[in-house]
Amino acid sequence: MQVRHLDHVVITVRDVQKVVDFYKILGMRHEHFVSTEGDERHAMHFGPHKINIHVEGKEFQPHAHQPIPGAGDFCFLSDEPVAAWMAHLQAHHVDVFLGPVPRNGASGAIRSIYMRDPEGNLIEIANPDNGSAN
Repeated sequence: MQVRHLDHVVITVRDVQKVVDFYKILGMRHEHFVSTEGDERHAMHFGPHKINIHVEGKEFQPHAHQPIPGAGDFCFLSDEPVAAWMAHLQAHHVDVFLGPVPRNGASGAIRSIYMRDPEGNLIEIANPDNGSAN
């Protein structure tokens, strides 16, 4: 028995709109809907994955044992070179505080840049490191 892949993760936030705006810069699509239980919900979609957004103090059940803003640490792979990402992020006033740096990803060597979303979650954008200068 083995799980196949990650479907979604959940982050807890204080300010939904700031978080939505940030993840749109990363090319994600915002979904806003009302659940069958009548709860207002938000999610950010990218490829076959999504990030569900819970508001601090209004988390949906079940949830993490101690849901708090800024506790996430995510690495996103991209086909665009991290150098292009750095220019894109700078144009949107997003501070890249580290990188490009070599790292070890799930499938091998990667080159990464690091920033934080508006809630303080650590965000890493990476390319497979094939030895070229990304």
